[in-house]
Amino acid sequence: MKYYVDVSAAAGGDGSEKKPFNKIQSAADIAKAGDEVIVAPGIYREAVNPKNAGEEGKPIVYRSTSIKGAHITGAEQVKGWTKVEGTVWTARVSNKIFGDYNPFTTLISGDWFIAYITAHTGDVFLNEKSLYEAQSLEEVKKGEVYAAAWDAEFSTYKWFAEQDEAKNETVFYANFHDFDPNKENVEITVRRNCFYPEAEGIGYITFSGFKVSKAATQWAPPTAYQEGMVGPHWSKGWIIEDCEIYESKCSGISLGKYLQPENDNKWLKTKYKDGTQTERDCICQAQVEGWSKENIGSHIVRRCEIHDCGQTGIVGHLGGVFSIIEDNHIHHINNKQNLAGAEIGGIKMHAAIDVIYRRNHIHHCTRGIWLDWQAQGTRVTQNFFHDNIPPQRPGQNICGEVAEDLFIEVSHGPTLIDNNIFLSPRALKLATQGVAVVHNIIAGSFTAVGRGCNNGAPNRPSNRYTPYHMKHRTEIAGFMTILHGDCKFYNNIFIQQPICTEFAARMLDNAHNDWDDSNFVVGTKPYNNYPTFDEWKNQFEGYCGMGSMTTDRYYSELPVWAEGNLYFNGACPMNKEKAFVDSLHDIQIGFEEKDGKYFLKTNLYDLIADGTIPADSVKCNLLKTEDIPPAFEPEQNYENPDGTPIIFDTDYFGKKRSSSPIAGPFADGKDAKSETLA
Repeated sequence: MKYYVDVSAAAGGDGSEKKPFNKIQSAADIAKAGDEVIVAPGIYREAVNPKNAGEEGKPIVYRSTSIKGAHITGAEQVKGWTKVEGTVWTARVSNKIFGDYNPFTTLISGDWFIAYITAHTGDVFLNEKSLYEAQSLEEVKKGEVYAAAWDAEFSTYKWFAEQDEAKNETVFYANFHDFDPNKENVEITVRRNCFYPEAEGIGYITFSGFKVSKAATQWAPPTAYQEGMVGPHWSKGWIIEDCEIYESKCSGISLGKYLQPENDNKWLKTKYKDGTQTERDCICQAQVEGWSKENIGSHIVRRCEIHDCGQTGIVGHLGGVFSIIEDNHIHHINNKQNLAGAEIGGIKMHAAIDVIYRRNHIHHCTRGIWLDWQAQGTRVTQNFFHDNIPPQRPGQNICGEVAEDLFIEVSHGPTLIDNNIFLSPRALKLATQGVAVVHNIIAGSFTAVGRGCNNGAPNRPSNRYTPYHMKHRTEIAGFMTILHGDCKFYNNIFIQQPICTEFAARMLDNAHNDWDDSNFVVGTKPYNNYPTFDEWKNQFEGYCGMGSMTTDRYYSELPVWAEGNLYFNGACPMNKEKAFVDSLHDIQIGFEEKDGKYFLKTNLYDLIADGTIPADSVKCNLLKTEDIPPAFEPEQNYENPDGTPIIFDTDYFGKKRSSSPIAGPFADGKDAKSETLA
């Protein structure tokens, strides 16, 4: 059955092509497995609540007739602005418009949210762009630059709201500067979600080709119900494709956790249990309540542009297992810096079990991808990362967090990172173990090696014990703290970029920081003091088991492997590594954009082609799963989600490598500059 929707149609349609519905919800109330909802271009100001699930092989398909033509928004226009003074205007809105959820009386809150300012779930928008919430009318009038904002100029566009309880109205004040709000598109957030089922278990839905914007979503930590502007709400088999998703207050797409009423933001509410312990409780409770490969996850998010969201582009805990996130363009996430906490990134996912992140272009985010806890069977491959760090302004310190392209935290692996391009000053934050880094260009540093895995208690041990799972399943196999090490670095190209004065100072200031050393030196050098496999194995030689004297052998750092890597411009290998180190040539690395396409900008492959850098120096072994030691704690190989081995014979562009390949992500250096990166 096909149902048709056209916002310009008259009310009372029957969903036929000749008499379409004028709201998507009308179709969402009745569509069943195998049905298709075809939506004409236009602006749909509604929160669509899909009532019925599809079936495996028979999804319910919601499709915009033209890509990004149908626009679902959680916002309503506000007219009738009057001038207060200067460039500041005011308008009133009846609270009846909000129903039972007023975003301008609802504060952002949740575990790991740092409430250093008052922030509401609502926002005010000028021509599709959210203004900055102020703390008072006086602050709106001043219109001063917010130093932490990435877009400093636009941070002077501010709003403030207060309640007139006698009239049951929300009163808005906004500084529009040179714009007349009565001549522009000014909107406020009204709805909490845009396309999101209220019930759990509404699976097998395809959501294709929509533009989605401006929802008043709440902070989404892993110990709480995680909502998004779009999302499957604890179900299986969704496909979200070819969409533009932007200006969610917190998260654009949620593949996340369901509501556990007795364990929802418990750390925030009671303070008695640490957040880490309540998270362990959440995971074990979910296991009992149906979290399994058969019931949850296996979603696909592909070919979407996700941008300008406050917390994350994609968020998830438990609910995103066995998913594929591919060919997306994720950018400008958390650039306003008005939300702060430990749950921010272009993608922030806990328990990314057997999740594949491939061919995504991720840039200008406060952290590109953050894989936190249980990154097991996870693969990050063929992605292009750059500029995932606050802008550097000459003469000014960076006020926001200095983040990185990829952060893997307190996981036991195996986590595979292959055939990527990392161009931000900080490439990988590795407060973790069980990682294999293979055939990448890495022009940023490793940070937090050997750190960041405790809970920060100043006087008592506070190890974070995290779960690992049965292979390619959700069932918990055990819990263990992070020993560090168990990392493998093969066939990568490391290129040092200049370290600015501020970054050099940060390295000195944070040399003994237990969370992050702020290292900006590129290469495997942070693993200098880690044992080789033979050194580690020798601890157990002659060990007879019980009855021997006490030992540290079960709690010492795990071994690290490195082979086939190339180092340029002062990038440093660890001291036990045999590597090619070039100190003679100045290697340029970067990219350029032409007509919306991105190309690598480097002289490295020219120097290889003309023999300046000998070809034999850059060649390496063709790797397979069997060549990489398995992740220690789960005893699991770096393999495909179905358990089959990987042969690393396919490069960044999907082209085949020879039996004697060159290091880095490209099978042929000639392709490096001619093919589009994104």
